[in-house]
Amino acid sequence: MHEPLIGVTTYLEPAARWGVWELPAAVLPSAYPALVQRSGALAALLPPDDPARARAAVARVDGLVIAGGADVDPGLYGAERDFRTGPPAHERDTWEVALLRAARESGTPVLGICRGMQLLNVALGGTLTQHLDGHAGPFGKAGVLGEHPVTPVPGTLYASLVPEEASVPTYHHQAVDRLAPGLVASAYAADGTVEAIELPGAQWVLGVQWHPEMGDDLRIMRALVAAATAAASVATV
Repeated sequence: MHEPLIGVTTYLEPAARWGVWELPAAVLPSAYPALVQRSGALAALLPPDDPARARAAVARVDGLVIAGGADVDPGLYGAERDFRTGPPAHERDTWEVALLRAARESGTPVLGICRGMQLLNVALGGTLTQHLDGHAGPFGKAGVLGEHPVTPVPGTLYASLVPEEASVPTYHHQAVDRLAPGLVASAYAADGTVEAIELPGAQWVLGVQWHPEMGDDLRIMRALVAAATAAASVATV
């Protein structure tokens, strides 16, 4: 059996600098592909593209990761923009929603990380809280991850992977408000914030609000890789 190929979405930035160059770039923190690789799979980056090509992209990967990043455009869930909501990333929003819908159609395993979890909820018909305090790292230190415990909901997919309360690396100021139809919450923070969501049924679909790529716990990514391996095996029969 070949190692499964996991597609990971990327940022699209107007300028990034390396060496003597400063150019528009599709970028992704290396911790994302490193987590995929450490978990026994190959990583392929999926930068924003024409949404009409999403089905073709999903057809070429065995699993899909929607990575963290900019705030989801509140227009996608019919809300007015809060003044604390960051600039929109329209290219990512449209591309990643199309990827999620294509993955649902094909049964491709999906993991949403931070923004990816939020977009999963929105793509399936849910809404977001546009700002909450206490989840974006140490006060006054932008770009520094925080850490807090999350508690699994017994009987869920997430609880089967991480049955104990676990401390997780976190950096976000938006969160799930109304869950999309069909989704269930599978972990919570102490303040009641939904920290994991999933789609019960045959397809492996999980979203986590924290950043597993910034920690040492491989259980979630290994489970995605296992699901992608199984799905690829069925597809080749």
